This record gives sequence, structure tokens and C-alpha cells, in this order.
Amino acid sequence: MAGLIRAMALVCATLACVLSGAAAQDLRVGLSADPGSLDPHYDNFSANNQISLHIFEALVAQDEHQLLRPSLATSWRAIDERTWEFKLREGVRFHDGSPFTADDVVFSLDRVAKVPNAPSPFTHFTRQIAEVEVVDPLTIRLRAAGPAPLLPRDLSAIRILSRKAASGPAPEGRTTEQLNRGEGLVGTGPFRFVSWTRGRQLTLVRNEDNWGTKPAWVNVAFYPIADTTTRLAALDSGDLDFVENPPALELPRLRRDERWRVVTVASNRLIYLHLDHRGEPSPGIPDTAGKNPLKDRRVREALNLALDRGELVSRAMAGDAVIAPDLLPWPMFGARQNAAAVTPNPDLARRLLAEAGYPDGFSLILGAPNGRYVNDVRVAEAVAARWTAIGVKTRVEASQPQAFFQNRDAHRYSAYLAGWSTAAGEAGDPLRALIATPDRERGLGGTNRGRYSNPEVDALLIEALRTIDDDRRRALLADASRLALEDVALLPLYFEMAGWLMRRGLTYLGRTDQFTLAAFITPVP
Repeated sequence: MAGLIRAMALVCATLACVLSGAAAQDLRVGLSADPGSLDPHYDNFSANNQISLHIFEALVAQDEHQLLRPSLATSWRAIDERTWEFKLREGVRFHDGSPFTADDVVFSLDRVAKVPNAPSPFTHFTRQIAEVEVVDPLTIRLRAAGPAPLLPRDLSAIRILSRKAASGPAPEGRTTEQLNRGEGLVGTGPFRFVSWTRGRQLTLVRNEDNWGTKPAWVNVAFYPIADTTTRLAALDSGDLDFVENPPALELPRLRRDERWRVVTVASNRLIYLHLDHRGEPSPGIPDTAGKNPLKDRRVREALNLALDRGELVSRAMAGDAVIAPDLLPWPMFGARQNAAAVTPNPDLARRLLAEAGYPDGFSLILGAPNGRYVNDVRVAEAVAARWTAIGVKTRVEASQPQAFFQNRDAHRYSAYLAGWSTAAGEAGDPLRALIATPDRERGLGGTNRGRYSNPEVDALLIEALRTIDDDRRRALLADASRLALEDVALLPLYFEMAGWLMRRGLTYLGRTDQFTLAAFITPVP
């Protein structure tokens, strides 16, 4: 594998990755997952989103703490409870030299709902918009169907494409396939697209006309390397300059090595287990005569009680995580200050299984990605051991991230381990995506692959999403989270620590959203 990385580094050299004096003008980054698409409106997946932020920008940006700041919009204000006005930045140009105006915003907002077959659609960020009014080329007003307290925050997830470059005969303009080839892949971001070989290399070049601060790097090459050990070896051999998600078990040693700099921050990424709430028979459960035991709350609670989250954090994650009693860590918006993690109780778990009609348990396959999250397979195996100990004989089926997510989206798992980073910075985001009853028209449940449904939870969430008053909305979100977790809609495990490893001459401003953004990787003496 190291030879492959060296070969890819030579490709980077052919693309004018050169050294200038003592400061390198090129940067080689090892990613834990390959982006599945370069279409910024196709799949709300963090590996895609972090790459899209290199090429595109949104009206509103989020800083390293997910606080809102101006981007393509310099300011915004609520005219009334359902109308927001955005003042656009003057003098911004797309990579092809065309000017950025309100027409590009209209085109991009309209395109989101027209992208076909989106695995995790962005429509839950835009569905509330009922009317778009262009006041002048640099002023736009958005009117929602009802109160829209989250609209500026939601728009931080929507990248703005050039209408001129991304238009086309398809309803969405340039198709996902075309954008993946680089056709019409034109934004205003700090880097311009050069080339992408799926699974091997993505190359970008600095946008010399960017309106903001220019990045330190002229050329950036990203290499997807799912295996953490291989990423570390590539850095150690000099084939890479910077890697994300270094092995948690290696962090103490790496911090002592003067060749490297380690940056870690607490993240908002929830690692969770989702269960099949609908399928019957359910894939991966072969010995229950077609019945799906996971539809019984007692069985779900038994699986929850079987887990020792403290053990997962201390052993499987080597202490590089924080137990998750809720969907978001306190004090993020909508998180519960008094939420308590589930106390492991295997004896009660066995009794609940017996009450549900499974005194001898049953067999289960647990799906997991291999290399998408820190120690993901190690964690899945620890979960499987705990479930097997109460009689639910569990086998882990781990696969490369792209294959895993394809299987997950096709409902091929009865149970799976995954992660969710909260793009909106408040509890409405995971509730909408992971727990709300799937409803594409309303932009709900887009990543609820367990197909959980609870009308009471849905009602609280919908009320929160139309409540302008922050205190009231916070309470509604907390109640919805409490009810969902009491019903074992999913099983929260822990919040990852975000980590990056780089050669000593670099530093990085760590982010709670765990994004790796080349513009914020900077050289230091």
C-alpha cells in the first residue's frame, strides 16, 4: 500500500506540485474515507461535505465551534417569523470568472430538491422555503411556509453553484455524474477542481481570486486510505504531510514523537447503533421463523442494557471518546443537561429477552464500516461480544465504507453501527435525520435506515421546527430526544474526539464537526 501512495504522490508531482524555498507549496492529505460524490447536493455525508467546502461556499458559514459567521452573505435578519433577508457579498467571482449574484442562490436552492436518487438528501434543509424573492442582485428574501427559526443555520449546509456553469438540460442542470467528472464543478471556494480518480486521488489548486484569505497551499492532493495503520505508515514514510483520524491507541506514543504534531478536540459526532424497526423478515436474523424481534421494545432495551459504554470508551477507544447519554453533548442546543448514560445490566437484559419470547436469544449480523470512524470495527466487535453474552449471538460484517453505506441505504442490515455529525449544531438535526418517520416530501428521516416511527416524537419535533422562541424550542427538542431514546429508537454509544496528525512544521485549527479543511492547515516554524 505504501508503494501505491508513493505512486500517487508522483501523480501529484506531474500536476505541478513543487517546492518553493523552505515552504512547500503542495499539501498531501490522507483521508479516512473517499467522497462518494462531488455533487454538493447529492449526499449529506461528511466525507462529501468537507470536500465540497474546498470548492464551494454557502451563504452562511460555521466556524470551528459551529457558530454562524458570514460567508457569501455578509448579514441576515428576520423580517418576521417566516421571512429572512440576506445581504450578499459584493465583488465575489466564481472560479470561471463569472460574478456571484442572487440568481446563483436561486438556482442552487431550487436544484436541491431536483437531484434524483439522493441517498441522504439535503431537502430537510430547504423544504421549509416556500418563496424566494430577488430584491436586487445582492439581496434575497426567503419566505417559509411557517415559522423558520433555523433557516440561516440550515443554509450553512447548502453550497452555492454557478448558475452559468451548472445549468443543463436535466431538471437539476448538470447531473451528479457530470459534476463527478468535473463538468460544471464551479464554485467560489478557496480551491478549484483539477481531477478526481475515485478511490485513489482528488487534486485541487488554489483559487487565486478567492475573496477571503488565501490558503497557504497552491496544490492539494487528497488520498483516501481507510485503514488507520496504512495512513500512519504513509505519513511516517514521507508520502503524506497530514492525516485525519489517527489511531486512538497510538496517540500517547505519537504525542511523544517530536516529528509529529497531534491536534484533538471534542467533536459532535455521535457513534450509534440503529436497529431494523420495520422489516419482517429482517435481514441478518435467520432463526426466528421470519419474525423481527427488534420490533419489540423489550428486545431493543435488552440490547441497550447489555452494553457497557464505559468499557467501549476506555478499551475499544483507548479513552479517546466521551460516553453519549443523548443525541448531542451538553451544552449544545437541545441537549439534556441531566441525561444519564444507560447503566449496563446483563441480567435484566436476559430477563427482557425471555419476556419477549426469546429465552435462548437469536442470531444477528451487525453491519459496520471498516475505516470510516475511529476504531469502528474494534467497537463493533466489542458490541457483538456483549450482545452474544446475553444470548443474541452476533457476528460483525465489516466492509469498506462505500460498500457499507450502500448496504445500509438498501436496508440490508438488521443492526448497524454508524456515526452522525450534527451539521446544524442543535438537536433538531439528528432528530430530523435519524429518528423522524421517513417522509421525503417533508425532508424528514432521510438517514433513518432503521425506519423507526413514533408519532409522539414526530409531533414534538415538528413543533420545535416551527418555534421561534429559543427556550421553547430547546425544551421541545429535549423532550423529543428523551422520548425517542426511552423507546430505544437507536442506541447512542459515544461522541468521538476529533483528531489529526501532521508533520511538525504544520498546525491545524481543530473543528467539532471533524472536517479536514486544507485552507486551515497552516505552516509553522
